[in-house]
Amino acid sequence: MEFLENTGLLLEALSFSAEKHRHQRRKDQAQSPYINHPIEVAHVLWKIGGVRDTDVLLAALLHDTIEDTKTSPREILDLFGKDVLALVLEVTDDKSLPKEERKRLQVKNAAHKSTGAKLIKLADKTCNVHDIAISPPANWSLERCREYLLWTEQVVAGLRGTNAALEANYDRELAKGKSLLGML
Repeated sequence: MEFLENTGLLLEALSFSAEKHRHQRRKDQAQSPYINHPIEVAHVLWKIGGVRDTDVLLAALLHDTIEDTKTSPREILDLFGKDVLALVLEVTDDKSLPKEERKRLQVKNAAHKSTGAKLIKLADKTCNVHDIAISPPANWSLERCREYLLWTEQVVAGLRGTNAALEANYDRELAKGKSLLGML
């Protein structure tokens, strides 16, 4: 029964996230549907990280909804509960702050996140590194792509010790990214 309940919740979160991100596109050259990203983050957690915590997987599917859509924390609370909301809020940047400050805070706060938030951040940064190396945003210079990869290293340094498989996967993606961007 729990399996069915968890599966239903995951489908609800997937549907909710897809609806919230329905008009958004990724910054890659193909302008992929945005929903591909939270799905990939959840998939990396499940397949590579062996994460079976339903709240973490739900939060992975929802991780960008408050930050990048008109989703209110109350909506997530009402639909998915306080634990999922807490994880989503923990990985949500304060968009009222300048971009450089948000980036600085991600580095500063990474080590102080809960285990669930660290798992989501690891998978998120891994997916972003992969995407930037394979299909960088059309308006990003090579230098900006390289700087992004170096910044993720700083964030991930604070996340280490959380999940060896996810960390090894990040390291592989980072090495591939650096190679493709001529950083090695």
